[in-house]
Amino acid sequence: MEINKILSADILDIIFEGRNKEYGAYELRKTYNKRITYAIIGTLVICILLLIGSILANSVKKKAPKVFVQDMSLQDFKQDEKKNEPPPPPPPPKQEPPKVEITKFTPPKIVKDEEVKPDEEIKEVAKLEDTKIGTINQEGEKDLGIVAPVVESKGTGVVEAPKQEEDYDKVFTVVQIPAEFPGGLPAWQKYLERNLNSDIPVQNGAPPGKYTVYVTFIVDKNGGISDVQAENDPGYGTKDEAIRVIKKGPNWKPAVQNGRNVIYRHKQGITFVVSEE
Repeated sequence: MEINKILSADILDIIFEGRNKEYGAYELRKTYNKRITYAIIGTLVICILLLIGSILANSVKKKAPKVFVQDMSLQDFKQDEKKNEPPPPPPPPKQEPPKVEITKFTPPKIVKDEEVKPDEEIKEVAKLEDTKIGTINQEGEKDLGIVAPVVESKGTGVVEAPKQEEDYDKVFTVVQIPAEFPGGLPAWQKYLERNLNSDIPVQNGAPPGKYTVYVTFIVDKNGGISDVQAENDPGYGTKDEAIRVIKKGPNWKPAVQNGRNVIYRHKQGITFVVSEE
């Protein structure tokens, strides 16, 4: 290379002076800076995209659907209101037995006729046949030999129906102590958080809103779950997911009626909430 061109020539041209530049090494070194620049820019772009994706993922995660649990019973347990009963009828008036004619018994005594008092006069035997003999004289009805009926004490007049024995083998819908998930409502909510797929409505394209599924099922005397049914279907896979998670769960505490474990149909509401993005 001429001396006057050395100062203005590229370092690569000086190194590869008189060599085969078409071999490839020359081209690689010639484009080295450009390729480094492209690599750095590409790395920065990828990092930025990853950062944006992470932010979006966190944003979506924060807006993930929520699940609410609503315990319900098939019927509200209401105590029977006491009806205003009419007052009992007044007792019948006390009827006194009719007075019977009584003739005073006068022991025989020999006195003068003028000394005999009217109430001490001895009655003739014929007149005593239809009267009672007593210690006094009393006017009244003739004694016809009829005995008055015995007066019985009256009760309240209220007849109680015989009490029917409770059938403890039937399916109860209202009990004194309903069936319960072991550990109560907090344990039930924790079980749902771990096992319920709350993203089901979002994955099936559900718009923002609330989707409540009402599920009924039998809790037997030992707490076993059976006959799980959904009373409604809001769609987007919520019904099947609610049934699945209840069937998968452990035994419940059985319901109690009059101190005995009974078969109980329980109603459970599960609400899926899809938030707006």
